Amino acid sequence: MENSDIAIKMTEALVKAGGTDKSVKFDFGDDGQIFASGTEANTENNEADCTISLSKEDFVSLAEGNLDPMMAFMSGKLKVAGDMSVAMGLQTIFSNM
Repeated sequence: MENSDIAIKMTEALVKAGGTDKSVKFDFGDDGQIFASGTEANTENNEADCTISLSKEDFVSLAEGNLDPMMAFMSGKLKVAGDMSVAMGLQTIFSNM
């Protein structure tokens, strides 16, 4: 799945969830990133209130509901920097993807 496809799906999920009041960046390392704020997501490398670092493969598994976010965090597959409350509020967005 291309990052642009992920950004489109995330934008749709953000709209369904009513958006987010803070920004979040999903950092896939060498595979790029997804930045989300309000009701829009894009592939720009912007500063965010919360940065979640994980592989693109693990992100797709999270979005599909095949990877538990807490297990990913506890096992080190997912790292959070910045405002942890932003990460905790992402469940609504992922449930709409």
